[in-house]
Amino acid sequence: MPHVDLAFRLIGSKVPVDHGYALYSAISRIVPEIHEATNIGIHPIRGTYSGDGELMLRDSSRLVVRMESEQIGQFLKLAGKKLEIDTYSFRIAVAEIRLLRPRAALYSRLVTIKGFMEPTIFNEAAKRQLEKIKAQAELHIGERRTFRVKDKQVVGFEVAATGLDAEDSIRLQESGLGGRRHMGCGVFVPLRR
Repeated sequence: MPHVDLAFRLIGSKVPVDHGYALYSAISRIVPEIHEATNIGIHPIRGTYSGDGELMLRDSSRLVVRMESEQIGQFLKLAGKKLEIDTYSFRIAVAEIRLLRPRAALYSRLVTIKGFMEPTIFNEAAKRQLEKIKAQAELHIGERRTFRVKDKQVVGFEVAATGLDAEDSIRLQESGLGGRRHMGCGVFVPLRR
């Protein structure tokens, strides 16, 4: 099945910068099927950093869930619901469906691969995962990043993939790299220069 991004407009003011795990938890209370789904990716919410570990939501801020098109019905029930992330809350408005489009360059803010926390060995592990999904690209490992899952800090890196042909671009967007895609990791979007 083709994959799509289901993008919900958000009504609220702020979210924490490190919101991946908490967002996944909040969504799973409304859509418990997400626990069984292995092919779901939740994009990090974008906003404007305002200091103190907070993002101000903008008019363009969205909750975006990448899924197979047949799963759309399960997630439409998020519309109109209130989500609470730690001490922050916001309402989810209507959704729009966005088709994945091939791009020669893609980017993920954070990719985690269990056991690979140094750039050189992480790069090799990422290349093996790229080969596993039968995609070819040049990988560029960027800044080391962390995020919290319960009481643990998880380490990963930002990753850009360039030189993608159309098929490999879609394949990478559908499969992602690394783990924890439910928590915003390994989800690839067009690289903005």
